[in-house]
Amino acid sequence: MLGLVAYVEGQDIADNSQCLKCHGQVFYEYPNEWTGQTDRKPLNPFHHIDSVKLHTSVHKMFACIDCHSMDYETFPHSGELRLEEKYQCMDCHGGDETFAKFNFEGIEAAFMESVHYKASDERFNCWMCHDAHGYELALRQDKPIVEVVNMSNNMCLSCHDNKFKYGLLSDDEPKSINEIHAWLPNQARHFNKVRCIDCHTKVQSDILISHNILPKEEALRNCVQCHSTNSVLMESLYAHRAKESRAESGFLNAVVLNEGYIIGANRNQTLNYVSIGLFGLLVVGLIIHFMLRIIMIKRK
Repeated sequence: MLGLVAYVEGQDIADNSQCLKCHGQVFYEYPNEWTGQTDRKPLNPFHHIDSVKLHTSVHKMFACIDCHSMDYETFPHSGELRLEEKYQCMDCHGGDETFAKFNFEGIEAAFMESVHYKASDERFNCWMCHDAHGYELALRQDKPIVEVVNMSNNMCLSCHDNKFKYGLLSDDEPKSINEIHAWLPNQARHFNKVRCIDCHTKVQSDILISHNILPKEEALRNCVQCHSTNSVLMESLYAHRAKESRAESGFLNAVVLNEGYIIGANRNQTLNYVSIGLFGLLVVGLIIHFMLRIIMIKRK
């Protein structure tokens, strides 16, 4: 198991400038000993690292050789290094109390129940969805919900809307996302406001984001399951934010001020009673006013 240092907010960013001289560029150059010239080649896009994302990612404090072989310090790299087995999430995070709040064990168990794992076994791994060189926390860093949704959906679309990446696991071509969801009203609004996983996973209370991707036949298609008082979105997308908001602002403010507005779902019984009471007082006031007007007219 890799010796992993505990993640500390604000920890220094590792100096990976030597690696990024090549892997941070779309093109790279090297001296060609055969021709005596400097050759310029396009870098394999799968080996390109976005240095900006790397420096804002959860792994920003690590040097490249913390996860990759030290043999990569020699250039040109040996061809055998391409066969190097990559670390998986549990190689670093499994059994470590420092990361207990993330419940990586629960995430792994849920993932192994998912349609992705069952269909592809070990060929489908964490890095298929989570880019180790650019992964950021979203919900836990209180990013706006619309940004959380965008980041999450882009993970899904990076494969389901990408013929090349989809082809790594299947001989079929990915179907059009809009065509698959033709039954869904207001598609664009749903895609911008709801994560794919909110409809395509089983809600779990023990982990922040469910990793048990369901077969397409079991995906939510019933509007009431989201647009009702017992909305599943309140147990998934908005669950963490609502919990944090209640702790900081109290129950009433959390209900009124949070981002979790869903048509048909945001009803608070106390506010309902208050509204009914105020409406009742208004009606009583109008009746009293009307009766007083009649009495005054009769007296004249």
